[in-house]
Amino acid sequence: MTDTNPSSTKAQIHAVSHGEDGATPRIRMSLAISLLGLLIFMVGAKPDWFGWDRSPVVGFVQIAVFLAGLMIICLGGYIGLITLWWGKERTIVGDIGSRLVITGYVVAVFAGMADVFGMGSHTLPLVPYFGPWQATGVLIGQGVIAVGFLLLVPFRTKKSGRPL
Repeated sequence: MTDTNPSSTKAQIHAVSHGEDGATPRIRMSLAISLLGLLIFMVGAKPDWFGWDRSPVVGFVQIAVFLAGLMIICLGGYIGLITLWWGKERTIVGDIGSRLVITGYVVAVFAGMADVFGMGSHTLPLVPYFGPWQATGVLIGQGVIAVGFLLLVPFRTKKSGRPL
């Protein structure tokens, strides 16, 4: 059944145009979370930008901090993109995208912490070393995260208005 009352239609249009649908605060929160994650990621990846670099090598704490920042970025992005599906059923492509985001983060963590987990070239008790293999693994994980985020975007067709 459709509501033909013009005053309720006008109220619905007003509510949607002014962001009173509940999605706008979530998107703002997700942007704030993502920016916080970016700041933490930058502190971990390039502490010399902030004058906090105390070591010539990338050690365990620095790796842990930029991986924590990456996790917060993923959380903020996930909240924002899931909010775009507000009131609609997610497609299988969207579900695959959310799983790819998580999988990409797991790949980045295992690649970044390879020495700590005993799979890298400098296993414990040696000082963990973030070398080119670990960097490549983290970049691959970030690429998988990016593909997952792209799949989470609710693209619409012009004719039917349904997700692809």
